[in-house]
Amino acid sequence: MQTQGSVAAYGRMVRRLLGLVLVSLVIYTAGPPAKTWIELTELGFWGVMYEPLKRTWFQTLMHIAVTSLWLLPVIRSGAGVRIGWMVLSAVAHVLLSYGFNYVWVNTSPNAIDGGPLGFLTWAIPAIVGTLACDLFLQPRRSANIAKALCAAIFLMSLGYAFSCGTRFYDVAPELVDSLSKEKLAAHPVLPSREQIDAKLTNGPLTALLAEPPFVPPPDEKHRKWNYWMMSQRGGTLSYLTFCAGFSLAVYVLFYLMCDVWGWRLGVFRTFGTNALFAYILHGLVGGAVKPFIPRDAPAWYALSGLALFFAITWLMVRHFEKQGVYLRA
Repeated sequence: MQTQGSVAAYGRMVRRLLGLVLVSLVIYTAGPPAKTWIELTELGFWGVMYEPLKRTWFQTLMHIAVTSLWLLPVIRSGAGVRIGWMVLSAVAHVLLSYGFNYVWVNTSPNAIDGGPLGFLTWAIPAIVGTLACDLFLQPRRSANIAKALCAAIFLMSLGYAFSCGTRFYDVAPELVDSLSKEKLAAHPVLPSREQIDAKLTNGPLTALLAEPPFVPPPDEKHRKWNYWMMSQRGGTLSYLTFCAGFSLAVYVLFYLMCDVWGWRLGVFRTFGTNALFAYILHGLVGGAVKPFIPRDAPAWYALSGLALFFAITWLMVRHFEKQGVYLRA
């Protein structure tokens, strides 16, 4: 912006992000939609593209690219504008999920990370990241750390508060068997009056509290899937709000260790400076190791597989670091 002007700067960002879209299309390869030319032509364009667009292509790299494109119009605006953009994005996601998106994302073929509209909630941690950048570029170190920690606690608490809405979808014991084949809740975004009354009139107020983060919730037989549960697959509001706060807290921890106390650990440098290459490589390494790790393997064997997977990935990324070879988005 300072050397070439806004047109060149925004043009470069759009080109880089579209390039990341292209990379994601290549990495997340879709399976053959048809076996013959006749079957392919009968499916038509949307028949061929439906599953890749809904599921296969919209994974991590695609979400990074689309979310970044979504934020470009306000990325250089003031904090108030960016926060407003974040809130509007969140509200839009709730409304669209109420209209169709939540059920659509969670029906076959299930989407990943919120599906094509997931960028609306992935914008929350992304914008919080821009606000953290603003904060930590200011000179008052101790005050910035305190503000960031307060913001992190607030966001995690808000995300947990959103997740408490999941308790309206608990299944009554007498209905567990009859509803056992149903995964998604009725009225999964806005609970019905009957669902609200059933929860408010039966049991103490503590029954409205969801499980703490990192504690597994009940299975789908005892609580139906709904928009307010913390779900990466659904890209839900509670999940991304909590993750924004948790990520900010982790950032503050690393800021203290690295920028304040001067600690360094080579493994973080190796992966951090060649993150895109590490991301692409880890899928290939995982595909090579995973077939030898049965799902019912004992803990020592599973951890050994993890160690092998990590060591191979690190060794290859470290080799390219020594050679000065870096893959940039």
